[in-house]
Amino acid sequence: MSTSAPGPAPRTRAPLPLVVVCLLTLLEAALAAGLGIAWLVDLVTGRADAAAATAFLAVFALGIALLLGACARGLWRGRRWARSPVMTWQILLVVLAVGWLGAEVTPWAVAVLVVALAVGIGLLLPPVVAATTQGRAPEADPAA
Repeated sequence: MSTSAPGPAPRTRAPLPLVVVCLLTLLEAALAAGLGIAWLVDLVTGRADAAAATAFLAVFALGIALLLGACARGLWRGRRWARSPVMTWQILLVVLAVGWLGAEVTPWAVAVLVVALAVGIGLLLPPVVAATTQGRAPEADPAA
């Protein structure tokens, strides 16, 4: 007689909007990492005009890349906490893209705006919210 412990519950298939949100968030993380590495290369090779500002930008971009990567993983695993930092980043990207578009309409600014809106709207879709909150019991109201 085998008394093996039951394994984790089988994961249901992720909804398509969650897959899209996770992939676009990973794309943003990869682009942020690429920018951070490019700034580090400029810093190390001496091509950076303002070393302190370039160092800050490199560290900031790499930090954002790590955060977005962790959030994409959290979203994929159904963690509720991952939605907030991703949504905050999308809001910042929309503000930046609108500013860029106010100066000059470029494909880069339009792409940033479209991706940020796609991720932001995707995070609010019912299948994504359900996938990142399932199995959670409502918390008791401390005032009650």
